[in-house]
Amino acid sequence: MKKIFVLKGLDCPHCSAKIEAAVGAMNGINMSSVNLMNQTLTVEAASYNGDLFKDIEKIVHGYEPDVDVFEKTAGKEKIEEEDSNKKEIIKLSIGAAIYVIGLLTSHFGNFPIQVNLGILIISYLILGGEVILKAVSNITKGRVFDENFLMVVSTVGAFAIGSYSEAVAVMLFYDIGEFFQDLAVYRSRKYISYLMDICPDSATVKRGSKTETVSPENVAVGETILVKPGEKIPLDGRIIEGKSMLDTRALTGESVPRAVGEGDNAVSGCINQNGVLTIEVTKSYGESTVSKIIDLVENAASKKAPTENFITTFSRFYTPIVVIMALLLAVIPPIFAGGWAEWIRRGCVFLVISCPCALVISVPLTFFGGIGSASRKGVLVKGGNYLEALNKLDTIVFDKTGTLTKGVFKVTEIIASDGFSNDEILEYAAKAESFSNHPIARSIIDAYGKDIDSSALSDYTEISGQGIRVNDGVNEIVVGNEKAIGDIEFKSVDKIGTKVYVAVDGKCAGCILISDEIKQYSRKAISELKKLGIRKTVMLTGDDKRIARAVSEEMGIDDYYADLQPNQKVENLEKLDAEKNGKIAFVGDGINDAPVLARADVGIAMGGLGSDAAIEAADVVLMNDAPMGLVDAVKTANATKRIVMQNIIFALSVKAVFLILGAFGIAGMWEVVFGDVGVMLIAVINAMRILKK
Repeated sequence: MKKIFVLKGLDCPHCSAKIEAAVGAMNGINMSSVNLMNQTLTVEAASYNGDLFKDIEKIVHGYEPDVDVFEKTAGKEKIEEEDSNKKEIIKLSIGAAIYVIGLLTSHFGNFPIQVNLGILIISYLILGGEVILKAVSNITKGRVFDENFLMVVSTVGAFAIGSYSEAVAVMLFYDIGEFFQDLAVYRSRKYISYLMDICPDSATVKRGSKTETVSPENVAVGETILVKPGEKIPLDGRIIEGKSMLDTRALTGESVPRAVGEGDNAVSGCINQNGVLTIEVTKSYGESTVSKIIDLVENAASKKAPTENFITTFSRFYTPIVVIMALLLAVIPPIFAGGWAEWIRRGCVFLVISCPCALVISVPLTFFGGIGSASRKGVLVKGGNYLEALNKLDTIVFDKTGTLTKGVFKVTEIIASDGFSNDEILEYAAKAESFSNHPIARSIIDAYGKDIDSSALSDYTEISGQGIRVNDGVNEIVVGNEKAIGDIEFKSVDKIGTKVYVAVDGKCAGCILISDEIKQYSRKAISELKKLGIRKTVMLTGDDKRIARAVSEEMGIDDYYADLQPNQKVENLEKLDAEKNGKIAFVGDGINDAPVLARADVGIAMGGLGSDAAIEAADVVLMNDAPMGLVDAVKTANATKRIVMQNIIFALSVKAVFLILGAFGIAGMWEVVFGDVGVMLIAVINAMRILKK
């Protein structure tokens, strides 16, 4: 059983982690995952005794009472984002104004202490009322050690020792920090939602002599849709009429429009710039490119990086430890030396500084932003765990055809044996390849350029990893590599290119030489990856060794393996995996690459022209089909990791210094404001930088 619940209004990374852990600990629950970007909770359970919805709602409201919980249904697919900042600003403004009045009456008037204290208490209750209620609610449920508890105990303690204005100041600036946290999450969510706003709500479909405007989900494969200038293409299909320029930035990050015309593929999510296009739908909405992209980005936040999980675990143990230390600091020294008020003050200072908000908020926020930043460049990372893994790459293994090369094959030469003409060899090969959609097969059929009577063909057999055998009614034809023609004598061809041998009735008729063009910037991508610290690059290909050597030398690849069948690619990857010093990535695009993509530590697929199987098996998808996209992915991962480490080191270092100063009585409540809230604000602002990279 798998259910998805919407948690409308959830903005706190720390609380989302707590909710995820609490729901996951319920009896019968196999998996629990909170997606902060979607505001959803996904639950998997083999069986559950009780009312799952009510139990989950109870847990959620235990941490976030104002969050609305409901099960996700077809009628509630989209959550309308509510900007609750206005209410928070009003509360902060009123509380701060009353606090200022309290400060003025304390320092510039002869008001009784009761009046000054009353004004400050009113300000405190306005600013901290929600925090107090959460702390009390959590205590009644056995959840004591959290940031709400720390704030209440420390500020109430400050009131107890007469530090009235400092107590209110701590709560005021804590609320300001929470406000900026919510604002950061809100903007990140809106930014990524904008990136995913690539699918129109309707499609214009031709049905009979009329056109109808319907939801893309209601258009069947094979139907015809019209896309006018300025409209987004709602479904994947093939253009049967018209020509235009397509804006592909939302998918690939490419700013240069792509020219398309009759016979070309049209990918959903692109914007039709100037011509009317008639498109035959080839994929249903659920299988379309735009649907898959939205699904990938939406689910990316649920796969957390190891650093995120570590910080969540760290805060769970860290908080009770510092509470005990603060208690010991407030109680043990005055037993021997006296001065209870001073030591209680130090204990309160210790409590406030120790709050781990800066870490538990900024770390997931940075990974959240990193995924969004990569998406803007046409790089879809399926989770923070894969974004972090890109930092640890030691070896990158590339498929050749369609990955480093364009996969656009052309017949460049025909070498005939005695007794056969070039035209005959091309005709035999075209007959054998007439049932195949492989790029090499299509290049032979295109070069032949004539209609093929497939009804005359019989005994069609594909020889795995070798070629094709077929009977054309007169002759038995074998087309493929050297292995396909076996022991048949043939004239060896000593030229660089993909060689397709043709045998007729047990005699080698000749060889067709086919060449593939290297993608622009492939060599630059390899060079840039090495500058980024990749130790080794390797190419795996089914082509012969001469082609593999020529391509690898031209692009500066360290090693290559040639003449490989699909299963041998996995075997070679496993050998390389045993030699690596870090993680190994595989980059591919074809159906036969899916097993290797799944086997690698990080599978990277070419998404624009890559197969659905490769995209499904991959962990990272390069929508622009360019090897330079991998450079963007690694750079984004590096930038994300740098910001995460900056925040961790900065937060822990500053807190360590202020904890020591607080324990020795050097730091007071005002210094605490920077030691806790100031650090959190700086960490959150630093985390937001990743969206601009």
